[in-house]
Amino acid sequence: MNYNEFVIARIIHILAVVLWIGGVAFVTTVLIPSIRRDKIPENRLKVFEGLEGKFGFQAKVTTLITGLSGAYMLEVMDAWSRYTDMQFWWLHLMTLVWAIFSIVLFVLEPLFLHRWFHQQATKDSERAFSVLQIMHIVLLCLSLLAIIGAMAGSHGYKF
Repeated sequence: MNYNEFVIARIIHILAVVLWIGGVAFVTTVLIPSIRRDKIPENRLKVFEGLEGKFGFQAKVTTLITGLSGAYMLEVMDAWSRYTDMQFWWLHLMTLVWAIFSIVLFVLEPLFLHRWFHQQATKDSERAFSVLQIMHIVLLCLSLLAIIGAMAGSHGYKF
């Protein structure tokens, strides 16, 4: 293993996670609550779709980079067996969070989720944005738990 290449992969991985989950945190704690305060339902959907489209590209790129760099590090470290050891629960959680976001961003959203949300927000804006915010809160909490576990676990902390 070339140590410098591994360090670069870890740097790339962490930067991608910071941009990806930081963006999710912004959407969850600032953007959606701000949009929900708009009294005109049509404005909510228009603003959300305009901004979400821009962040969607960033989320796709950073999610892809996170997955590729994570797989590279597992391969270089020959650490795939960690998936069989519950001591590395945070690796399982990181992978689950990554898989959920990847499926949503690359499969569900293009196939039907974007269109479905648009229809729901047109019918009942308050309910649609409430559900959207709850889903984002759940995913953000899982993401932050994975980050905490990964930071502690990768530095030898035993849970």
